[in-house]
Amino acid sequence: MNEIRRGSSSFGDSLNVAGQNESSRLFGHKGAAFLAGNCGSAAAKNSLTEEGRVTRWLAACQELTPAVCVHSKTLCERSIGKKSAALNFSLARPKVKIPAVIIQPAERIRGTIKLSGDKSISHRAAIVGALAEGVSRLQNYSTSVDCEATLSCLQKLAVGVERSGKDVLVHGVGLDGLQAPAAALDCANSGTTMRLLAGVLAGQNFTSIITGDESLRARPMQRIVEPLSMMGAGVTSQNGRAPLVIEGRKPLNAIKYELLIASAQVKSCILLAGLHAEGTTEIIEKEPTRDHTERMLSWFGVSIETRAGEREGSRSATVHRPAQIRARDVSIPGDISSAAYFIAAAALLPESSLEVRDVGMNPTRTQFVKQLQSFGLDVSVNDIAEESNELTGVVRVSGRKKQTSTEAAPVLINGKLIPQLIDELPLLAVVGSQLTGGLEIRDAAELRLKESDRIAATVQNLRKMGADVEEFDDGLRVAGRARLHGAKIDPQGDHRIAMAFAIAGLLAAGETETEDAGCVAVSFPEFFDLLKSVTEG
Repeated sequence: MNEIRRGSSSFGDSLNVAGQNESSRLFGHKGAAFLAGNCGSAAAKNSLTEEGRVTRWLAACQELTPAVCVHSKTLCERSIGKKSAALNFSLARPKVKIPAVIIQPAERIRGTIKLSGDKSISHRAAIVGALAEGVSRLQNYSTSVDCEATLSCLQKLAVGVERSGKDVLVHGVGLDGLQAPAAALDCANSGTTMRLLAGVLAGQNFTSIITGDESLRARPMQRIVEPLSMMGAGVTSQNGRAPLVIEGRKPLNAIKYELLIASAQVKSCILLAGLHAEGTTEIIEKEPTRDHTERMLSWFGVSIETRAGEREGSRSATVHRPAQIRARDVSIPGDISSAAYFIAAAALLPESSLEVRDVGMNPTRTQFVKQLQSFGLDVSVNDIAEESNELTGVVRVSGRKKQTSTEAAPVLINGKLIPQLIDELPLLAVVGSQLTGGLEIRDAAELRLKESDRIAATVQNLRKMGADVEEFDDGLRVAGRARLHGAKIDPQGDHRIAMAFAIAGLLAAGETETEDAGCVAVSFPEFFDLLKSVTEG
């Protein structure tokens, strides 16, 4: 009989969780301590001249509970008025043992689901709400650990935050109301938190430090250091990585900046910094990326313009320094990137029937649905509506009854499609293992710079499950339809790898065990519970 087990407890259906004890239960927890590792050192140049503040920074890691502060080097030249100072600390977090998840093959997916608020929109609603005058109610705020990190950082900047279930009240302090934090701001595993807050902090009249867990500190931050420095902020990194020391400047210089890589986070960082700049700040992107920041700023009354660029396919966004941002209530749609796992499973398993209600249908985020439709899978979008400047809809899925395609050549996903599918590419590789001609992903080298090297992790785990996969510097090729078999999956601490291969496990013969399953809480703490609720087999 298929079942779920958590320690000694048993539950029905086709997932099986093996753990050490109930204290490390995965299901139903948000904000659980799944983040481990050591924070690196930070170096502050130029204006760390307030001795008391430097002392508080040195104690920063004591604020990041639970943590132990280890001083590896004393402050040098820290007397008032000197040009440079060095701040070094490391942060040791206790590791929490999280159960593995064992998934049995499923027969079908059936049911109706509503998802927690879109992670990208939740981050932006909280940050823009904090800069507004008045109180904003954010309905259906994401339950992810990433979005909790954003709220925590805002609180340390003197923003009032109240949470009741999935609703959050943000007591905005206005563009000039943030206060210097007494400790480093811990972004945990959230690159969105770090990059967007860096734009906000660049326009303040104080200096701050932002850091995160081991995974986040390995991710590239030079891409925001450069434009913020051009705007007049002092930003010091560790060889282009966090921790970042941000010496704010008010006002900043307005700039016209062309993105070197397609990144909604970098674009958003500059737009938020532009709120504190004299004049007009313009960002040009060669390839369109998700536009949640532009929509959110407009919803809160900010004067922002978007238009097609001079080159075909390019686009620009222009922000003018506003006199005031007005507080607004925000209704946050369900997360389409989280829905993607359920949609893919239902589309691939015969006799499935799934409805996903009130899910985000932002045009920059729906390419995954279009891609499945192009494979011949039965996925439709209905009941489109608009709330809080974002589109929502209902996605209905019926399981396939025959092979999706007779094409011998692999489906190619590359170029301008990549930024619109960046979160779903590992899942698409799993789907590709069920296509007759297979699937090829190129121009996706950015995947190597995520929470894990997602190209390597996807290739490694697909091979474990019996798929024929070729790895490239910028992508991979899945060669034709594979009969997947159960395997032990190593998600390398990456929530999207863990969830993608949970879906692969439903399609495979035999048990699939995912280690370190708790990493899904970064974006989707309810994932396994919700998957259990709609899985039959």
